[in-house]
Amino acid sequence: MKLSGKSFVFFSAFLSCAFFSTVSAHASTPNEGVKIQVNDALLNFPEVQPVVDTNSQLQVPFRPLMEALGYQISWSKEGREVKVSMKKGDQTLTLKTGDTFVQVNGKQVEVKSMIGMDKGSVYLPLRFVSETLGNKVQWDDENQLAIVDADGKYHAPAWYKTKKQDTILQFAKEYLGVPYKWGGSTPNGFDCSGFVRYVFTHNRGIDLPRTSTEMYDNVGTAVAYPTQGDLVFFSKSGVSHVGIYMGNGQFISATSSHGVQIDSLFSPYWGSRYIGAKNI
Repeated sequence: MKLSGKSFVFFSAFLSCAFFSTVSAHASTPNEGVKIQVNDALLNFPEVQPVVDTNSQLQVPFRPLMEALGYQISWSKEGREVKVSMKKGDQTLTLKTGDTFVQVNGKQVEVKSMIGMDKGSVYLPLRFVSETLGNKVQWDDENQLAIVDADGKYHAPAWYKTKKQDTILQFAKEYLGVPYKWGGSTPNGFDCSGFVRYVFTHNRGIDLPRTSTEMYDNVGTAVAYPTQGDLVFFSKSGVSHVGIYMGNGQFISATSSHGVQIDSLFSPYWGSRYIGAKNI
């Protein structure tokens, strides 16, 4: 199973000893690395995380994975190496750090990568699960998620990577309560277009026009139904207000009455003034 992607963590080598002695990578934050799912459950790796080795093979801390697949596990030390035995029904698996094979019911099966350890955790290539144990593995590139279909059925992702729309909404909500200021375009005070322009400039690096009228006339693509992160526009006589759509009928904007706040697109006041939405 060959994988690629800029969010992967790369190890310089898997070594035959109790710990990897050479790691050439930046540490991954919990939401950046490769994730593993078995059926509908996302696996928790409390000590070390899945990594991709220099051969582009996804290496997984074996204990959480094999326990999720229903195996009973025991281990012992043999000199500097660790020997692990796993049993499920009438199947017995035996492996040892430093080897490039696993014993399956006494038969040697090559895994094409050296079995190693990091911080006390033994790693196995995920391809072993599909090629040797016969479990189908789906790869979700968008979410950097490997899904092991242990029951033979298709499973949707149990985790989704944060999308840009979510990020911009989180950023916008940080300014809830900032007072209204005519012509304001800083956190000291916003008018409606100043707030939207500030959010898009500082979160997405997009330089929007200064007024709501210019935004409505000159940028983005008109959409019949707004989605998260779209601009929503309102009018009394001509375009007079703009906000950022949050989903579920809500939008965030800088209002003259209460500053930056969240309102309903379907309220009597805003619903009667709504004129359309644009995707930026």
